[in-house]
Parts: sequence; C-alpha cells; structure tokens
Amino acid sequence: MSQTSPIVLEAHDLVKIFHRGSEDIPAINHVSLSIREGEFVAFVGPSGSGKTTLINILGCLDNPTSGKLSLDGRVVVDEGRVLSESALTKVRRDIFGYIFQKFYLIPTLTVQENVLLPFTFYRKPGADAEVGRILKLLGIDHRKDHLPGEISGGEMQRVAIARALINRPRILLADEPTGNLDTRRSEEIGELLKGLNRREGLTIILVTHNPALANIADRIIELRDGAIYKESWSSNREA
Repeated sequence: MSQTSPIVLEAHDLVKIFHRGSEDIPAINHVSLSIREGEFVAFVGPSGSGKTTLINILGCLDNPTSGKLSLDGRVVVDEGRVLSESALTKVRRDIFGYIFQKFYLIPTLTVQENVLLPFTFYRKPGADAEVGRILKLLGIDHRKDHLPGEISGGEMQRVAIARALINRPRILLADEPTGNLDTRRSEEIGELLKGLNRREGLTIILVTHNPALANIADRIIELRDGAIYKESWSSNREA
C-alpha cells in the first residue's frame, strides 16, 4: 500500500447512538477516517470501545445515527440518508467480504458448497474454478469434499475466509477472526491475512484483541469510548 493509492473508504463524523428505554448510549462518537486501496488497518481497544459497531457501519451492515460514509467516491450514507436496501445489497456483494469470529459454516454442506453459498441467488460464470483457485491459495483444496465437522478449527476459519473471497471483494472485513482459535492457528490465520494483503493487494479492515495479530497491519487505530484515541503505523508501511 502506498500513500498515493486511491481512497476506497472515507468516513466523516460518524455517530451511532443506541436507545435503551429513556437512555441514549453513544457507541460511536464522531469518528472520521479514510482507508486507501491495499491498506491493512486494525482496530483495537477494550471491550465496549465500539470496534464491532464501527466495522459494521463501515461494512454497510448497520447504519450510523449521523455522519457520512463514502465507498469508491460514492456516498452510501449522509446524515441519515441511506441508499435503498437493494443498492446496499449490491454494495455488500460487490465491495465487501466478511469474516466473523464464529465460522457460520453449514454442517451438512461440504467445504466447497459452503464457499459457494454467496452464489445461492446468483451465479457468476467460472464459479467452480474460482472456488478451486481460492481453496488452493488458502491451502485447503484437499478438504473441498469434507464436511465442517471433519476439519480443524483453523481449517474452518480458512473456509470462512474462502467464502468471503469468492466474490473477489475490494475490502475484506474481519471481526475477531482468531477469537475461537488457539495461538498456533491464530498465527496461521494472521500470516494468511498478511499474505492476502501483500500478495493479492487486498484491502483489509480487522478488529482484534490480539496484539500480535494487530501488529501485522499497516496502521493500528485504538478506540476508546467510541472515539479514535490513538493511531500508529508499522515500520513496513510504504511511503
């Protein structure tokens, strides 16, 4: 990633308030940031700091109470005005791939069938070949006919990553992707994400409590009380 790379995501003054009875709970507190193509960004901070809420808003899984969000220069949300649900569905499908702490694999489907789930309602030409390419890239092509219960936790997370990649997303969102894994498998997933970023040029936005995982990112953004508290850049970040 270079500082001259185009900005793919830009947020301005995002606010998210949850209502509990008569109480207003601010989850995101006037957050502004931009992310460039090919950048690897990690959000860190204590539980309740707003990390997951923020990544859900950036990934168009939730709407802010106020503020502006643009993707590839296209305004998605602006002070409460949001794209239609059909337009948002297309944005989610074409721009984002999503990885979560839970694998969300269907136990009765094979690895290959789980990866193909995003194509349930529409099928791109060459989808089967693309599955083969991605499974080989992630080192699990030999598991394509196995059920989730027949593979390890680390392999299940690789299947979840493959499913997130099948649409060739511009931005990969990963919310605690190693939260259910042991140290060794967490390191494997970290190296895998780093490789996708470095070799494939994939833009990655990561939420993690794992300092070692956060440290592979180009930029670390620490959240506290829903606001950006501190930013730091890694030494391998390109000028």
